[in-house]
Amino acid sequence: MSNPGSSRARFLLGPLIVLVAGCAGFFIYRALHPAEPTLTPVPVASTPSASVAPETEAADKRKVPDRLPDITLANLDGKPTKLSSFGGRPLMVNFWATWCAPCRREIPLLNKIRVQRHGQNAEIVGVAVDFKEDVLKFVKEVPMSYPLLMGEEDGLVAAEAFGMGMAFPFSVFVDSQNRILAIKLGELHEDEVNFAFDRLRDIDNGVLTREQAQAAVADAFREMATERARNEASADKTTGK
Repeated sequence: MSNPGSSRARFLLGPLIVLVAGCAGFFIYRALHPAEPTLTPVPVASTPSASVAPETEAADKRKVPDRLPDITLANLDGKPTKLSSFGGRPLMVNFWATWCAPCRREIPLLNKIRVQRHGQNAEIVGVAVDFKEDVLKFVKEVPMSYPLLMGEEDGLVAAEAFGMGMAFPFSVFVDSQNRILAIKLGELHEDEVNFAFDRLRDIDNGVLTREQAQAAVADAFREMATERARNEASADKTTGK
């Protein structure tokens, strides 16, 4: 595997797909980056049906799967838990790490959305790719209202099963048939989460097919990202940055 600093994300429109090229082993990465790594949130939606450029395929053969992978990780009590045990409903799986600043910023939003959506039979599950002792210490200090799974090397294997690597945070939206709707690489925003969950509900209600919902999410996430960038640029001009 290559050094994580050389990892790259490439995006193709149509809908969008994100592939993260090569990353170093988990323990090597933490040894080289004892603080938080330099990660630039990439606000794009990834769907399993998009095409991939030949040079991207040559750099990384991993693909975003069509369905929720068969993954088992420990919960906070150390009990092996299948990720699929949370399936059969609209589901968001959030991959994160304690040393990742964008990951930490997402937590209050995920707590809020989980409370709002739980009555609709939707669920959010966090997957911490980190050292067990660090995760247990963190959750004692930071309230998290949704279920958590965790893993060190096996957590990285789980991330790779989704076609991703050591690029956090990323969030996977899954429909009630355990089919992947989209993957968001980078920090989540409230409008994105609500839009994706609403489209999952549309699939359940027969309003949209999965393919139609995928296209809607890709278009909406792209527009939301553009609007945020425009607003940030305007704010920078106002403040003289």
